[in-house]
Amino acid sequence: MRRFWQHIQSWKSRWTSWFKRRWWVISIVSLLLIGYLRLLPDPLFDDPLSTVLTDRNEHLLGARIASDGQWRFPPLTDTIPHTFEKAITTFEDKRFYVHPGVDPLALLRAIRLNISQGKIVSGGSTLSMQVIRMSRKNPPRTIWEKLFEMVLATRLELGYSKNEILLFYASHAPFGGNVVGLDAAAWKYFGRNPAQLSWAEAATLAVLPNAPALIHPGKNRETLLRKRNRLLGNMLEEDILDSTEWELALLEPLPEKPLRLPALAPHLLDRIQQANQSESKSQTKFVSTLDQHLQIQASQILKQHYLQLRENGIHNASVLIMEVETGDVRAYLGNTPCNSPDHGCAVDIIPALRSTGSIMKPFLYASMIQEGELLPDQLVPDVPTYYSGYHPTNFDKSYQGAVPASKALSRSLNVPIVRMLQTHGIARFHNKLQELGMTSLTRPSSDYGLSLILGGAEASLWEMAGIYAGMARGLTLFPYYNGKYEPRNFRPPNLLKYHSQQKLPVSAFHKLRSYSPLEAGPIWSTFEAMVNVSRPELDRQWEQFASSNRIAWKTGTSYGYRDAWAIGCTPEYVVAVWVGNADGEGRPNLIGGKAAAPIMLQMFDLLPLSGNWFARPYDNMVEMGMCRRSGYQAFEFCLEVDTVWIPRQVDGSGFCPYHKMVQLDASKHYRVNSHCESPFDMSKEIFFILPPVQEAYFRIRQPFYKPLPPFREDCLSGIQNKRMELIYPRHNARIFVPVDLDGALSSTIFEAAHLNPTATIYWHLDEIYLGKTKDLHQMSLQPSPGFHSLHLMDEYGESLEQRFEVLAKNN
Repeated sequence: MRRFWQHIQSWKSRWTSWFKRRWWVISIVSLLLIGYLRLLPDPLFDDPLSTVLTDRNEHLLGARIASDGQWRFPPLTDTIPHTFEKAITTFEDKRFYVHPGVDPLALLRAIRLNISQGKIVSGGSTLSMQVIRMSRKNPPRTIWEKLFEMVLATRLELGYSKNEILLFYASHAPFGGNVVGLDAAAWKYFGRNPAQLSWAEAATLAVLPNAPALIHPGKNRETLLRKRNRLLGNMLEEDILDSTEWELALLEPLPEKPLRLPALAPHLLDRIQQANQSESKSQTKFVSTLDQHLQIQASQILKQHYLQLRENGIHNASVLIMEVETGDVRAYLGNTPCNSPDHGCAVDIIPALRSTGSIMKPFLYASMIQEGELLPDQLVPDVPTYYSGYHPTNFDKSYQGAVPASKALSRSLNVPIVRMLQTHGIARFHNKLQELGMTSLTRPSSDYGLSLILGGAEASLWEMAGIYAGMARGLTLFPYYNGKYEPRNFRPPNLLKYHSQQKLPVSAFHKLRSYSPLEAGPIWSTFEAMVNVSRPELDRQWEQFASSNRIAWKTGTSYGYRDAWAIGCTPEYVVAVWVGNADGEGRPNLIGGKAAAPIMLQMFDLLPLSGNWFARPYDNMVEMGMCRRSGYQAFEFCLEVDTVWIPRQVDGSGFCPYHKMVQLDASKHYRVNSHCESPFDMSKEIFFILPPVQEAYFRIRQPFYKPLPPFREDCLSGIQNKRMELIYPRHNARIFVPVDLDGALSSTIFEAAHLNPTATIYWHLDEIYLGKTKDLHQMSLQPSPGFHSLHLMDEYGESLEQRFEVLAKNN
């Protein structure tokens, strides 16, 4: 053991002495090794890149040229297509997979060839050496430069795999003109993905980098053809091609001039590029959620409609198609292909804020049901309505008197919806919209007022589509999540594939919650009302566009005919359409039902719909007997009762207030009371009775409505029921009367209603008799500014009095 340690000590002493004598050699070698290892720059290439957009299957949708004017797509990151890999290694570097970056045999062959020719005709460069040369921006060719390239090539081989080196070459090789890289070249010359290149196409591209300035496909075509065919022959000799493949490849023509790159989603590409720049990100390739085939088909349909719309001076439209479950956008058409700078065709309308028209009415309907304020088919008033100078009207200027809430939604009646908003509360609805994801409501709710529901606010097609999808998503996933809701049901649409969201896994159920801004039962009732859209402004020919699938859809038209909307949803998809002019110019017939709905319905016909409908969310609903005519909970006086499923939030909301027991005389021609008729001589009958103003309009449109018989004359003294009512003005109203050009006040129409359709009403203003009316109780008056008292009396002696104030308003 002792001798062993002595031997070790002797060996250590000798090596220490050797290192001391040669320390300078070791230092130099170490420095050279460190320098060698650090020779390669990081990154190897830092050239500006084109911004590239693909669909979800990485089919090219569009690209923007790099800042240096080159079509240089982002580097390839996977593998080189087999055809190009075989072609380029056969042409440039047959021993690529066995040499260490430098091929001595190729160098000797190049030296011999150059000597025999008396000039440099071959450099003997390997693909690795060419990658180094490209990374160094192609410096002048000298012997010292060639030696340096060889050193760097060996270093490249140490740091990267053969596949990575091939990727470097394919991504940065020049292919003629301003085309750099295999990806850009395949699209510019052949209009396809590199993976789809044929043998002949791959061979053509393989020979181009060898002399891109001389044999560009648009020049010297014979030279290019000879080089390509020579390469194909070499590939035949190497058994890469069989004889049949070789013969077919020789028959393929060369490409013509460079092609235009696809421009299937130009507005989306601009949107993504701008967002990327604003966030100072360096990403240049974006894999979207779009479907190339659907994008093309949708573009064709939009173009067909645009050719018709422009005849009416309507130049812009946008379409968004998205998948409900994931929120992924499948088609994004930011505008029409009008190709005119005067019409704002470059503007991406999808994220732009536009007046909403009626497109938010379903949100109010569902919200009121969820709050227990409304039954799905409950009668709501549809009569002339005035709110401090605000006078909403229906599209066709008519009134129904009373209409089921579901019909008010499906027919998009403005007056009932405004009255519903007044009942619900503007501030509450304002908060609900923000909770649903509407970010454009930047002002207090009082600034919007009741017009909020009719287009007084602005929103984007992007956010509206997201909210409709959130409703459909929450309803679809309700049974999957055992009656609970994913917190992010209401979220913006998704454009990028790596942001796509599927259903939560079972293990994530603890993240679910029992509350949602809009819950399953109210949403289901809302969609049921939206399935059978019946709109007075719809062209009768719209039905030719109808999809064969059930669709819950809503249209909207803004004030002044500036914006036309149509949004529809199924359990699988949401389609959102906007039509109008980017500059806000209104046009006749720019109406949701005429301009936008046909586009939306045709878009649905493109989609692979299952035909299934939303399942009724039984856990969020109850079964109840409902009065058929009033939509309220039935009780003993309701003669027509339907057993229906309603959202549980409105369970027990009250019995029908319109069916009442009425006392009649024996003839049943007159009403009586205990003041004039013995109870033993009375007969009783159930009547459906509306308030006077509602009845005045309702009975005109509803043949079934049976007005109450008049009171017998000897019973009038005991009448206490209100039979007469003022429609306008309301109590303590303030009336703004415009002044005409001649300085006189304009006339104002005062209107009343009476339960007896044949009654006569006598009108008095400030105790001055004005006249009488019958059937249609309207009086045109010109009261002076100030306070006034209107007094009405009917032929039965019933009277009412109303005070109001007139405020003159200059034009």
